[in-house]
Amino acid sequence: MKEYRKHLALLLAATFILCSAFRADRPAITIFMIGDSTMANKKMEGGNPERGWGMVLPGFFSEEIKIDNHAANGRSSKSFITEGRWERVISRVKKGDYVFIQFGHNDEKADSTRHTDPGTTFDDNLRRFVNETRAKGGIPVLFNAIVRRNFVQPQDDSIARDVRRTPGEKEAPKEGTVLFDTHGAYLDSPRNVAKELGVAFIDMNKITHDLVEGLGPVESKKLFMFVEPDKVPAFPKGREDNTHLNIYGARTVAGLAADAIGKEIPELAKYIRHYDYVVAKDGSGNFFTVQEAINAVPDFRKNVRTTILVRKGAYKEKIIIPESKINVSLIGEEGAVLTNDDFANKKNVFGENMGTSGSSSCYIYAPDFYAENITFENTSGPVGQAVACFVSADRAFFKNCRFLGFQDTLYTYGKQCRQYYEDCYIEGTVDFIFGWSTAVFNRCHIHSKRDGYVTAPSTDQGKKHGYVFYDCKLTAERGVTKVYLSRPWRPYAQAVFIRCELGNHILPEGWNNWGKKENEKTAFYAEYESRGEGANAKARAPFSRQLKNLKGYEMQAVLAGEDGWNPVEKGNSLVNVKR
Repeated sequence: MKEYRKHLALLLAATFILCSAFRADRPAITIFMIGDSTMANKKMEGGNPERGWGMVLPGFFSEEIKIDNHAANGRSSKSFITEGRWERVISRVKKGDYVFIQFGHNDEKADSTRHTDPGTTFDDNLRRFVNETRAKGGIPVLFNAIVRRNFVQPQDDSIARDVRRTPGEKEAPKEGTVLFDTHGAYLDSPRNVAKELGVAFIDMNKITHDLVEGLGPVESKKLFMFVEPDKVPAFPKGREDNTHLNIYGARTVAGLAADAIGKEIPELAKYIRHYDYVVAKDGSGNFFTVQEAINAVPDFRKNVRTTILVRKGAYKEKIIIPESKINVSLIGEEGAVLTNDDFANKKNVFGENMGTSGSSSCYIYAPDFYAENITFENTSGPVGQAVACFVSADRAFFKNCRFLGFQDTLYTYGKQCRQYYEDCYIEGTVDFIFGWSTAVFNRCHIHSKRDGYVTAPSTDQGKKHGYVFYDCKLTAERGVTKVYLSRPWRPYAQAVFIRCELGNHILPEGWNNWGKKENEKTAFYAEYESRGEGANAKARAPFSRQLKNLKGYEMQAVLAGEDGWNPVEKGNSLVNVKR
């Protein structure tokens, strides 16, 4: 038996390494972006709100697409080549990658290091980008320049310069309602070269012209870098900039660009996603923190969901989703972690113990909450009760999420709440799934880090169901050998394990009465077709049961309530991400 276990452990380890390597080496399509400041990534110092539309574009694509943005402030098609920037990009392009090309703003400039002429030198540089991309097996896409916000008729036919004013510095010219072009023939060159060489072309100028003119001279300022004095440390005197986009403007333009890309390049359409908000630590979203995004959700937004993408990163926050923020979908990229390190005996600002309920990293009160690919974590360690996620929300649905902690990891708090966990990973030591709610765990991985108790339900008297685990896998750290499936936190606790695979860390008796003999008369603990080394029906505690059938324990029946909630069948339709 020892040799068998050793062989099985090696096999599982090898499988894990192989699967991890497969994920790491999974081929991804890279979109390289080359262009000027209107596309470029920006520095965040001083709360700088300026963004290039290429900086926020990753939030509009699934993770199969990697955005590698090389656009840079002040560069023209000429200087991008002479400075060696193009060589660095093309050396990395592989077959099947895309190169998005957008120049024009700085090719217009008079200085010889940047200036090109439409119809000749500008077109030649665009041809070079296209031909060299194709030679590497890449797919070039040409874009023309985004519009300047110019509601003032030019005095002559000369190309307008980028105008940046300090508010109050001098009187701004009077604006009308017509948006005037400032790029001239530089808009035609990408279109002409695209037609000549058979390349996809995105008319960003028309897209942004229609957007800006449609908003008008007042509302369109919301897209651009109009900053009031003493509001942003990066611009203490303020700024009025008709060329460069702010966060809202970049997200708006990138969303329109993504739609145009999907239309012109059907191969990329399946990867495009539209979220209401994006949270990103690198500034590529609407917000830097998850709580900011939650706060921005309109209160009681009925009959529609608000979708929030959380990009990769560890967000150390105390997150609260209040009851008014209904119908929220929180979707994580791989590596999106919501984390904190409070614990029950930690002191609050008044010197009082936080308590178990006060220790959570995340609180969810709003009904119809959905989370996918999110890790909820409490990193305080083995210091007693320390909750990773506190759920007091009805119709809460967690898919492919992780709950990491030690004691009291997942608190299913709401007494009248139904919760559904699908393909989730939950780990801990003692009572690490606990609380009053009715909760279904479907195909979840439950991992014990130390000897203890997996669950501690506190089901109220008269409730039909407490915890029900379907087709779950229960595992443990090496050396963990004394784990109970449950102990009743309250007398009428209910927990049922259906077709679950139980590791040898589960004790033969399986169930514990929490030191109170009277709990055995009121608690309802049962199994159905348990398997694995920890499955031992004959040795189970005599007050537990072995179900003969699943009548009344169908997932839909457990979760239906009075409104017929059925997340099992609806599945990802709850996400409502525009694709």
